Amino acid sequence: MKKTIINTIGILALITSITSCKETQNETTPTEVQEVAVVENAQKYIVDTTASIVEWIGSKPTENHTGTISIASGAVNVLGNEITGSFVIDMNSITVTDLEGKGKESLEAHLKGTAKEEQEDHFFNVVKYPTSAFEVTGVTEKDGKKMMQGNLAIRDKNKNIEFPVSYRVDGDMMTLSSETFTINRTDWGVNYGSQSIFDNLGDKFINDDIEITIKLVAKKI
Repeated sequence: MKKTIINTIGILALITSITSCKETQNETTPTEVQEVAVVENAQKYIVDTTASIVEWIGSKPTENHTGTISIASGAVNVLGNEITGSFVIDMNSITVTDLEGKGKESLEAHLKGTAKEEQEDHFFNVVKYPTSAFEVTGVTEKDGKKMMQGNLAIRDKNKNIEFPVSYRVDGDMMTLSSETFTINRTDWGVNYGSQSIFDNLGDKFINDDIEITIKLVAKKI
């Protein structure tokens, strides 16, 4: 009886994890790389790297982990409702925010691929791929929301995605934030622990979807 109860709890945890993942809003559907948008006579804003951040959530059946990644550099060009820009993301800055001590250090090293040689390519392999990048290819309106399209390069793959954003210009400052959206990490070749790639993982798999929220602050030049 006790074993049956434990197995039932495990199955329920697995179902809950899969269901919550499927219900995540703003799941992106990657397409082929698009031409980068050009807006002439736009006002240029340089990203404040100390005030801008990428937040992430990764999950598996038993737990979630949260963290941040720093933006190393970037610029936004604004002309009315038209926006262009590009950003460099520092993958060496991957930080886990829900753990402390050795657990935090271990997970950060695993994500970066710096813990053990045989683990270097499990996730982001920051030695080989120290940066990721995002280039804006357009901003459109859909269902009353502004949707930003752009080429997201992670590791050696580059794909176009779109997600909802809001932005405002106040004096010399421009702020832009996204709604939380998801990317499927396997679309960029990050396959470790993926149930859609590997068989017989049981409840040891890691969800393919990563939730991302982008917050940018930029100053006019």
